[in-house]
Amino acid sequence: MFNIRKKNFKELDLVLLISTILISIYGLVILYSAYGGEFSEIKTQIIATFLGFVFIAILCTMDLDILKRFYRWIYAIGLGLLVLTLIFGRGLDEWGAKSWVYIGSFSFQPSEFVKVGLIFAFAAYLDKHKYQINEPRRLIEALIFAAVPVVLILLQPDFGTAMVYLFFIAAMLFVAGLSWKWIALFAVGGLAVGFLVLTNLSGYRADRIENFLNPARDTSGSNWQQQQGMIAIGSGMLSGRGFLNGTQSQYGYVPEKETDFIFSVLAEELGFIGAIFLIILFSIIILRLVRIAKKSNNTFISLMVTGIAAMLFIHIFENIGMTIGLMPVTGIPLPFLSAGGTFQLICLSMVGLALSASMQKSYKDDDVIDYETIKVIDPNLLRASKKREIKNTAN
Repeated sequence: MFNIRKKNFKELDLVLLISTILISIYGLVILYSAYGGEFSEIKTQIIATFLGFVFIAILCTMDLDILKRFYRWIYAIGLGLLVLTLIFGRGLDEWGAKSWVYIGSFSFQPSEFVKVGLIFAFAAYLDKHKYQINEPRRLIEALIFAAVPVVLILLQPDFGTAMVYLFFIAAMLFVAGLSWKWIALFAVGGLAVGFLVLTNLSGYRADRIENFLNPARDTSGSNWQQQQGMIAIGSGMLSGRGFLNGTQSQYGYVPEKETDFIFSVLAEELGFIGAIFLIILFSIIILRLVRIAKKSNNTFISLMVTGIAAMLFIHIFENIGMTIGLMPVTGIPLPFLSAGGTFQLICLSMVGLALSASMQKSYKDDDVIDYETIKVIDPNLLRASKKREIKNTAN
């Protein structure tokens, strides 16, 4: 599983690595301010960041072609974690979803770990059946494969995280070569389901949608958080009020400023300049991930890195969007900035997988044909497979 001979370290994406280091440091600085300058409050985040870079180093030595063989086990372990969350999870009263599992004083959010596992396993599954993805039977199997963890997350119920899953699943299917007729069909079906869901929402979820459609609604109640966050961002203007000097953030006007609304803290204290610097770093990371996905001749690597890029993008878009009023408020954290050791570890691990992929010495898709693929293309080739010395790579 660890095989540095399968790595070309000259191909290491240094731009992605350096950008990740910079944004991690930047995130710790902003989180320190969000906690009012209390260093003790960010110790967990520092430890998670350190462990994340240790994971990056480990992942960069791993042979992804060997690790891919265990995708069924990775998928099964992920499902097991989600089932355990439904049984033993906590947080329904505090956050509206029992998404957290506690082991003594230690707590973690299994759905965050399953993001990595599903992206990896789904990429392996799609790679294995890449020539059959538009066949109805195989497509249904792929959708079931991806849908089971989403359903388990909806049962928590964590709608925000489920939407993240749906986004990167859709991106991976698109890159896998899904036919436009299926894309059109799913788009229509998705709009219909979305309409039914939106028209039947109740409680705080309905309030969030109504507040998004009418920003002036209930500004002293259910819409307080978003309104105060936008005031904080607007008051930062060009250069900000100064580090640790934000009035909205430092005096407690912005709820969840350490997690969901940490962008408001940054924009208030460092202004437009500080916010743009963050967005530039995010843009570099996403573009480098896209570059790795497009550059690779290996379908598995392209799909896996596409899933990683899509997951980070939707987190960034939704989190920043909700703080400036372009999206409804959800409990989706901002990568590399929001407090949460589990999420920090996952984000860095995903970058580690992408860096490992950028160095992986791997076959091109045309170099190896497995027997299952041969059956689909031309069953008669099976009889000639030994003479042509076609390798059997079927698992």
